[in-house]
Amino acid sequence: MKQTHIFSQPPSIISSAAVGGKMESAGPLADCFDKINDDPYLSTDTFEKGESKLQKEAMLHMMDKAGLSPADFGAVFGGDLLNQCTGTTYAMRDLGIPFLGIYGACSTMAEGLIMASVFVSAGAVQRAAAVTSSHFCSAERQYRFPLNYGGQRTPTSQWTATAGGALCVSAEDRPPYVRGYAVGVIEDLGVTDAANMGAAMAPAAWSTVSAFLRETGRQPQDFDMILTGDLGKVGSRLFCELAEREGVNVRGNHADCGTMLYSFEEQDVHAGGSGCGCCASVLCGLILPRIACGGLKNVLFAATGALMSPTVNQQGESIPSISHAVWLSAEKEEKA
Repeated sequence: MKQTHIFSQPPSIISSAAVGGKMESAGPLADCFDKINDDPYLSTDTFEKGESKLQKEAMLHMMDKAGLSPADFGAVFGGDLLNQCTGTTYAMRDLGIPFLGIYGACSTMAEGLIMASVFVSAGAVQRAAAVTSSHFCSAERQYRFPLNYGGQRTPTSQWTATAGGALCVSAEDRPPYVRGYAVGVIEDLGVTDAANMGAAMAPAAWSTVSAFLRETGRQPQDFDMILTGDLGKVGSRLFCELAEREGVNVRGNHADCGTMLYSFEEQDVHAGGSGCGCCASVLCGLILPRIACGGLKNVLFAATGALMSPTVNQQGESIPSISHAVWLSAEKEEKA
């Protein structure tokens, strides 16, 4: 079973945008956001409507930066953490772009990027978008407790980002290029603690990264960065340990979106950031622009998702996890 595919004609990511909230504006990547919203409601009357508006803002900023309109897209792949992906559904309903809803929990941006790239590479569409978001307040209400409950967070818990990211994949020929990808398989080592997402997702992250390296014959050192998301402190440590058990050293160039978005010294995020919008905003606001300008040459982006349901988790089920990896490059092909 082969999980990896390398494009013979890599598609390009011609535009990206990131939108965040007040918590994100206080972190070290504040300047990477195209827009910051201090109001968690985004001038709506519910957190869920606010998340939809935030995601739509990410799409509109991405299109504006590329001089595009909704009519220029053949498809948009999007999802979020809410039931029936309502955050994305209501965000996209006024844009009129052919819509394919997806769910990969916090791996949704990688999943959408893969699908958009395959559609463009196959010639099915000229341009495709990938978009996702998360919202601290809406996610807490769905997966744990309403905020006014005042529940205590454990040291292994992570802070769901109020953020969104959107990008455009195109047949145009300019960096960043999507050189290839690896589709993950579900991993489940029996973790049942919904407040320890890092431990649940780390095996999936290493499973997919190791499959990509093995099937392409590459080494971690071939990449400026192996970027996981969102393992946080706990999951990042486990990811490196799992690699070392197989004789692979990833510590030198491993980074994690969940440990990059916030300041551990100044913000109370416990084990780090999480949520679909965490890795989406880091990718769209920081990583893709750095590849486009040549600051990074090769990045392996491996977003991770805990495919849990609060219902079955309360019934004692363990947490299955997934990770999808995407090879992003400033070069279209190998140099001789």
